[in-house]
Amino acid sequence: MSIHSRIGRTGSTKVKRALGVQAALEWAFRIEKAQLELPLPRDVTEEGFGFGLEYVLLQRAALGCKVDGGQHKLGGYVHEDAEVIAAIVARMPDSLGGKRMAIRVAELARAGLTPDWMPGAVPRCVPVDIKRNQHGERAGTIVVGTERVLTRGKRRTVEVLACPVTFSPHPHQIEAARRAYDDWWKALGWVKEGLIKGAMLRDVEVTAVMPPIAPWARSEACPSR
Repeated sequence: MSIHSRIGRTGSTKVKRALGVQAALEWAFRIEKAQLELPLPRDVTEEGFGFGLEYVLLQRAALGCKVDGGQHKLGGYVHEDAEVIAAIVARMPDSLGGKRMAIRVAELARAGLTPDWMPGAVPRCVPVDIKRNQHGERAGTIVVGTERVLTRGKRRTVEVLACPVTFSPHPHQIEAARRAYDDWWKALGWVKEGLIKGAMLRDVEVTAVMPPIAPWARSEACPSR
């Protein structure tokens, strides 16, 4: 079912829209235009999602049922479920990246993107420098020493040249990209667990569906022919 579709009802029974956590985040931030309101710094360190859910539940109870939406979305109403999702994301624990990760999750959801884990990237040995002229390209070289050689009966000093090389993309770049994907995946897992256990959404049901875990492992195990 499309994330653009509206909530349906059958008689008096409400039919909730079932969305995986990534789709729910994209609906909240991209479609509903929910905003991330990060909490002020606190002296007390909270771990896990207990504080986030507790805070949202208390806020909802204090308001008496409905969350007042619409203050952020220009020309329209922000669905209260979208604001609850944004409130949970805003309270990302420090153990998962805290505010920085919350912003990352929201930005990716708003853009409808998944972190770039550099699919298909393989380090290749390439020259550090490429020289170009009218005759084409050649690898740049540097002088690494001199040698005495016998040429046409005479001893001459010649330069010993070497071609510096590097790996591109560097293995550290690939590792960093995949570590960032893994951190994002864990953050989505925390949001998913919070939304499911908190049972605070009225019109959306967050399912157990998650983005692929370590998709590079699968692609490396089944290389294309």
